Amino acid sequence: MPSVRLVRSATLTDTVDYAYASVVPAGTRLVHLAGACPLDTEGRTVAPGDPVAQAHQVVANLRQALADAGAGLTDVAFTRVLVASSEQADLVAVWNVVRAAFGDHDVPSTLLGVTVLGYPDQIVEVEATAVLRD
Repeated sequence: MPSVRLVRSATLTDTVDYAYASVVPAGTRLVHLAGACPLDTEGRTVAPGDPVAQAHQVVANLRQALADAGAGLTDVAFTRVLVASSEQADLVAVWNVVRAAFGDHDVPSTLLGVTVLGYPDQIVEVEATAVLRD
């Protein structure tokens, strides 16, 4: 049985490609992940200037952090996708990578354009909250 139940709305638009909410059952533990950044194993920012390539690295790092916590993408209850750009096309390009990684698990998410992120040349970051069954 999945730990996360995704909630859709019969009254809000169905044209969005994410659930509007998620519910986690009693007896689960929350896993709050730090923002996944586009860093390689040496701590270097990968693909400066390329939001799509950074999004792929961020997803790989998110998957690893989840695995290290005993979880996977289908255990994620919420994400926040941050893109250091004022160009909507950059936000959409990053969203498409993140959304594709989650497949049928269309987790509730917030997509934001921000001014700057923490590492040099960083364009993309993804925060997540996941659940684990006790």
